[in-house]
Amino acid sequence: MPLSDAEEALIAQAATLAHTRITPLAPTWERERRIGREVLAEAVALGLTRLQLPASHGGLDFSFQCKARVAEVLAAGDFGFCMSWVNTANVAALLARKARPAVAARYVDDLVAGRRLGCTALTEPGAGSDFAAITTTATRLPGGGWRIDGAKAWITNAADADVVVLYAQTEPGSGGRGIAGFVVDGRRAGFIRQPGYALGGQHTIGTGGFTLDGYIASDDELLHPPGQAFKAALGSINGARTYIAAMCCGMVGEALRVAQAHGAQRQSFGVPLQQHQGWRWRLAEAASELAACRAMVAQAAEAIDAGADAQLIAAQAKLLATRMADRQLPALAQAMGAEGLREHHPFARHLMGARVANFVDGSTEMLLERIAAVMARGQAGS
Repeated sequence: MPLSDAEEALIAQAATLAHTRITPLAPTWERERRIGREVLAEAVALGLTRLQLPASHGGLDFSFQCKARVAEVLAAGDFGFCMSWVNTANVAALLARKARPAVAARYVDDLVAGRRLGCTALTEPGAGSDFAAITTTATRLPGGGWRIDGAKAWITNAADADVVVLYAQTEPGSGGRGIAGFVVDGRRAGFIRQPGYALGGQHTIGTGGFTLDGYIASDDELLHPPGQAFKAALGSINGARTYIAAMCCGMVGEALRVAQAHGAQRQSFGVPLQQHQGWRWRLAEAASELAACRAMVAQAAEAIDAGADAQLIAAQAKLLATRMADRQLPALAQAMGAEGLREHHPFARHLMGARVANFVDGSTEMLLERIAAVMARGQAGS
């Protein structure tokens, strides 16, 4: 389905924000190891945090295809900023649709306005991709409510976020069956934030963790009861894999744009770089792979909007887009020569962003297993 005029206009505004604000400021955020909240406020003004919010909560209720395109253009500026934005917007949309009205009223407006950041907490120090192995516990209290204890790690936005969709085990040893989802408030007693992780780059994501020690969640803060939470969490993975693939396309697209501009003005052996056949071929290959990955992202996004089974195409899109970024970002950096090492160019940031993309929402190895499993089911049914 074609995008509406309003959706196309929002994508164009997001692209302008990325070019004029995110790209110039991203090196500063990285040096200061922080999330770019000042530009998040500008994203709020454009309506980006309301993109998939229901109209009943003042949202735009735009398509997933629009969301994937916005993710692509924002990631062209900085992968980490885009991840921070999309996680907060995701939590706001989820609470607006699934939380009890009083809970939604408590948090959604602040999330949409950027006054508070949101995150989703599945991963733990001893449980990464194996979601069913989480050990954070939620114990039912005799007088009502739940006591939550445990630790979460490698969480996007955790350095700042204090509206948390958190998953915990209510019946140790039961695997996915006993997992429940809660809305957790980082301003309450029992929530202990850990310092943001010192990484090799991409601090704009705000990656970190926190501990819950005797944290009390009320009954109305149970977002997904046991028996439903595991499926609900995995149900969102196809969308996440698709917009991560779109973000990889955004990073490569921006690197290609910068390299093309450099090749037009940089002289080498008396002619512009772009007149050297080997140099042109390098960019032609990057452009071709980028076009193919964009087509896969578009196909996955259309399937999600249609309510079709997108698990195969979403996994394939993320697998190929991350591999494309891993291959083409270094090649485009090489095409820049030493100039590409300058901080104001995106190559170093985007290279680290591509590395992060390989781990979030299903590692490359998990994607291969998922693709193989879907293929096997298809063979069995043929």
